[in-house]
Amino acid sequence: MTHQFPALTPEQKKALFAIAQRIVAPGKGILAADESVGTMGNRLQRIKVENTEENRRAFREILFSSDASINQSIGGVIFFHETLYQKDSSGKPFPDVIKDKDIVVGIKLDKGTAPLAGTNGETTIQGLDGLAERCAQYKKDGVDFGKWRAVLKITDTTPSTLAIQENANSLARYASICQQHGLVPIVEPEILPDGDHDLQRCQYVTEKVLAAVYKALNDHHVYLEGTLLKPNMVTAGHSCPKKYTPQEVAMATVTALHRTVPAAVPGICFLSGGQSEEEASLNLNAINQCPLPKPWKLTFSYGRALQASALAAWSGKPENKKATQEAFCKRAQINGLACKGQYIVSGKSDAAAKQSLFTASYTY
Repeated sequence: MTHQFPALTPEQKKALFAIAQRIVAPGKGILAADESVGTMGNRLQRIKVENTEENRRAFREILFSSDASINQSIGGVIFFHETLYQKDSSGKPFPDVIKDKDIVVGIKLDKGTAPLAGTNGETTIQGLDGLAERCAQYKKDGVDFGKWRAVLKITDTTPSTLAIQENANSLARYASICQQHGLVPIVEPEILPDGDHDLQRCQYVTEKVLAAVYKALNDHHVYLEGTLLKPNMVTAGHSCPKKYTPQEVAMATVTALHRTVPAAVPGICFLSGGQSEEEASLNLNAINQCPLPKPWKLTFSYGRALQASALAAWSGKPENKKATQEAFCKRAQINGLACKGQYIVSGKSDAAAKQSLFTASYTY
């Protein structure tokens, strides 16, 4: 016999539910601007800009100060710790800049990967120690949702049962702690696109991983209506010789989700996983046009696939601010249409939008 000890009050549940619904309101997704210092450095290096705190701040200020109409397609922004406490040129804290546009502020909470001994290079996630205190502080500082990224990979011997179970449990523990402190947890079990596996293999692994994640969330008494899922789309490995259409990706993705993700989850915000900007938009659009039942919002939580064209337009030059904002707003609007299944390709996308953003063994 199981005994119920309520994890959350009705008031806490109501608040979490409302936050989650705001983030994934129709036509809205998430800007993932939570790249660590090192990852942001790699992005800046590509456009030959030095990785300084000021350059990181300056680029993000350009994104965050885009026209207020950006809130038609962006419902939430995920911050990195450094960015959360930075200000714009007028001295206004970045969270306030975002909130004034009626966009929800989020924070990256995991502390990166740690090796799992006895596995083929698999990992678990660090950051549970002290997480409750960090969540409480972030909530005071204006944050309303969190993100925690677990990483799994497909090879002949992975993911192992141990890696699946360990990462599912750490995601569930994180989600429970977040909710106790008023933060909506984004649950992100990413299966990396590295490898030459086909679409069917990725679908099989995705189903196994998501089934384990939702079993763990249930075991930990997590309130699903106050969570969001950030999964990979079901795609073939980056080195797979066979190429699949957006419709094939969509059918495999929605089938996997339909089999594993409870309808109580308000929204599924896909990661772009190194797809080009255009590919990520086309696949998202096809997913929303898929004829299978879709009880959740199917939207985006993109980093690279919302920022690549903007970074290329900026190139570290202040005079490129307008072009940078236009490039960012264009991608945001396209993805806003795609998460309603209404993106019609004009055939005029620029070179930057079609460039692969894949990085092997990607770390955030």
